Amino acid sequence: MITIPQDFGQLRDLLDSEARRINSTEFIAADPVQFPRRFSALPDIEITALLASAIAWGNRKMICRDCEKMLAIMENDPYNYVMDEAYEQLPDELNIHRTFFARNFKHMLRGLRRIYRQWQSLDEWAAAARVADCDAPSWRLVELLNAELAAANGGQGDSRCLPLNLKGTALKRVNMALRWLVRTDGIVDMGVWQSIKPSQLFIPLDVHVGDTARALGLVSRRANDRKTVVELTGILRKMRPTDPVIYDYALFGIGMNL
Repeated sequence: MITIPQDFGQLRDLLDSEARRINSTEFIAADPVQFPRRFSALPDIEITALLASAIAWGNRKMICRDCEKMLAIMENDPYNYVMDEAYEQLPDELNIHRTFFARNFKHMLRGLRRIYRQWQSLDEWAAAARVADCDAPSWRLVELLNAELAAANGGQGDSRCLPLNLKGTALKRVNMALRWLVRTDGIVDMGVWQSIKPSQLFIPLDVHVGDTARALGLVSRRANDRKTVVELTGILRKMRPTDPVIYDYALFGIGMNL
């Protein structure tokens, strides 16, 4: 059992300790981060990170199983699969993960292809769009991605691919993908993006992380929404201004022991 500290310094020490324990190479094998880590070319990493995070809800074993399925569909060659439009041959009703079907998969890949036809990478595209100039880069990034996806799909959005209600969403899955792409310690996360700094990341907030943060007294709001993400990340930035999202690992580890 974890003893909950009573002051800020002790709490930071606990979070630092748990972050070091969980942020290790042993974490990779059971987590969806393993899939983008299989590739060396940036477009392959980006595509896999977005797709793996898009279906990252539910049981982790099921998520990893279905990420394997998705990569197999792409013949383990994500960028070329996207650019060749091979996805158009898939039946819309092919199930990929829970309520994510081939029609959603195709919707997303059409939008990504639209970007890659003009840019060498999503990172380059995000840099040109000055995403990092915003107070909330991840929400701005999704706003721009949604516009590209809609433009490639007859003006239609698809909330199975990316959240559409950006005022309220915690944006958990995209914030997780950005942790993979942006954090630079080289242990679990890959640090392959230059357009956003680690200090600008936001905590990937799900029910588990939210409950742990509340149990530790880091936040009091009950909703796992954008306001809580901003509030919690602000507190974590006071502990580690350059890398607040390192504490995603700590909150995961502590939650396992509460």
